[in-house]
Formats: sequence, structure tokens, C-alpha cells
Amino acid sequence: MMVETLRHFGEWLSGTPLSTTIQNVPWIIPATQSIHILCVAFVMAAVFVVDLRVLGVLARTQSLETLSHRYLPWIWYLLPVLLASGAILIIGEPGRSLLNPVFGAKMLMLVVAALLTLALGRPLRHAADASARPRMYLQAGAMLSLLLWTGIVFAGRWIAYVASF
Repeated sequence: MMVETLRHFGEWLSGTPLSTTIQNVPWIIPATQSIHILCVAFVMAAVFVVDLRVLGVLARTQSLETLSHRYLPWIWYLLPVLLASGAILIIGEPGRSLLNPVFGAKMLMLVVAALLTLALGRPLRHAADASARPRMYLQAGAMLSLLLWTGIVFAGRWIAYVASF
């Protein structure tokens, strides 16, 4: 039932003037993909710096609070850009994404990763909160965060190679 609903929605969406414009103007998809990929790179850099610091692998001389204040906002600034660029890509090629199981997995991981980043962000930005949490809690969260964000990148690439339903 859900697959049929998505199929009908995708067919309708691909016939809209916005979708046909995106499909027929040759520079829109490559430009949007470029913006999307650059934003992913910046988000991943921020995630890796903070999570690797939590794990004690990187930037040990800097406090978690300092690094979190510096890098976590970039994630929240760039997620709306990723949402907008991703929406353009979906509108331009709805059949490629909406019915693709890897796209669904990517969106699920994205929601979980964003919620986890939000949950870990407060204790990391406030030294008192970070010291009140067991170190193991923060490290487990950082490991899960790294796995989820890396999974999102891999899923984003695999969408092009996995057939839709």
C-alpha cells in the first residue's frame, strides 16, 4: 500500500512544472549535487572533529566545550541547506529516491543521527553537563554518531546503484 502511494506520488511529482524544469535545465542537478556534497563534507568534518575529540583521539589539548561551540553549530546551519538541496534532487528525480530502500535507510539514519547530535550537543557545550555524564555514555554516543553519519554518506552514494521497488 505504501509503495503504491509513493509510486503515485512520484509519478505526479515528476510531472509537475518544477520537476520538469529541474529535469530539463542541464546545470540544475549537477550544481545542486555539488552544493549537497560540499555541505555533507562540512557536516562530516564537524561530526568527526567533535566525536573523535570525545573519544580522545583528536585535539586532546582543546576542551570539549570549546570544540563543541566551534563545530556543532555548523551541523545545524548546514542541515537546512542539505534539506533544500536534497529536496531539489528528489523533485528532479522522484523515482530514483522515493521508492529506493537505501534512500529510506538514509532518511532513517539521518533522523536518528540528528536526534543523537542534539542529545549529545548540550552536555558537550556545557562543561558541567559533560562532567556529570558518565564518560562511557558520551563515548558510546560518539561512536554511534560516527557510524550513523558515515552510514548516511554511504547510503547517499548507494542510492544511485540500488534499484527502486
